[in-house]
Amino acid sequence: MEEESRRKMKEKFGLRRDILKEFLAEFLGIFVLILFGCGSVAQTVLSKGALGEPLTIHVGFTLGVMMAVYMAGGVSVYVCLKQIQADYVRSNSGRPGQLLVAAGVCEQDGEINNGRMADTPQWCYPREDKIWESRSEGAQTRRVSQKVLDEWKRFGAHVNPAVSLAMVILGKLPLKKFPVYVAAQFLGAFAGSCAVFGLYYDALMDYTGGDLAVTGENATANIFASYPAKHLSVLNGFVDQVIATGALVLCILAITDKKNIGAPKGMEPLCIGLTIMAIGVSMGLNCGYPINPARDLGPRLFTAVAGWGREVFRAGGCWWWIPVAGPMVGGAVGAGIYFLFIDLHQPEPQKQDDNNVQDKYEIITMT
Repeated sequence: MEEESRRKMKEKFGLRRDILKEFLAEFLGIFVLILFGCGSVAQTVLSKGALGEPLTIHVGFTLGVMMAVYMAGGVSVYVCLKQIQADYVRSNSGRPGQLLVAAGVCEQDGEINNGRMADTPQWCYPREDKIWESRSEGAQTRRVSQKVLDEWKRFGAHVNPAVSLAMVILGKLPLKKFPVYVAAQFLGAFAGSCAVFGLYYDALMDYTGGDLAVTGENATANIFASYPAKHLSVLNGFVDQVIATGALVLCILAITDKKNIGAPKGMEPLCIGLTIMAIGVSMGLNCGYPINPARDLGPRLFTAVAGWGREVFRAGGCWWWIPVAGPMVGGAVGAGIYFLFIDLHQPEPQKQDDNNVQDKYEIITMT
């Protein structure tokens, strides 16, 4: 597509409201997670183990989470940066939404300083498709405070209401955005289940003979949602979800914490995916590690209307609420533990003069 045509389409159809961008990113991210994750379960179950095994499912969810974060993370990062800018300048000179641009900065397209070199540091509005970093000496540069750059790197795709809740508790996600994130995650999970059902419809009918069972030898509802093992009590199931989700949130916070060792830039989704693998191979016996209310309840609602009926909510002693409430509690517990044991004791970043920014970063263009 020619650049001019692409620009016109972006101007005509591109969303302007950040919250809608975040909604679509979360929706698509968890859609991909369900497509790969539940798709791997479907292939294993419907082939009767010929084309899959437990490790297949672990790999499917690992790659699903990894691709979901890679796919949706960029939108969340950019929107977070804009919010950080607005919050940051309230206590400084400049207007909300502006960035501090150092002297000597020039923008080729004229959207910064009208294409002129800045003689002194000043506040300028950013372009929508730029993340603010800079090049080496002699090149055209943009400089922003280290505080801003550290802050925007905290965020990424959540694709999990428990993770979103943890971010709210830690002050990394505004409370007013929490319902939007959760709605997008549940709707995306429901849509992902529709895609898996359509993909394997003929195989489902062949495997079940048209009788979509929730329990028994030919049960297929477990392709989409979790169900407890026979030995599992309600209390133990709840504890299972609190511990597993707490471990997930702890690891995510450690991976994305730039004050800690963290993960190399761009490798965070891979590390989060490997965390899912670790949880799957160590905590999957009891109920298959749902650890995500949207991943479990969204597909469960789909099965209720797609032919499995209300039994999906009665099975396992009304098990359905455990993978919803347990992970939310686990997410809050994980956030609290990380804050009390790690974050609270880390030294604060060294303060620097916002009008004399020295750190330089490479330009990133977001398309």
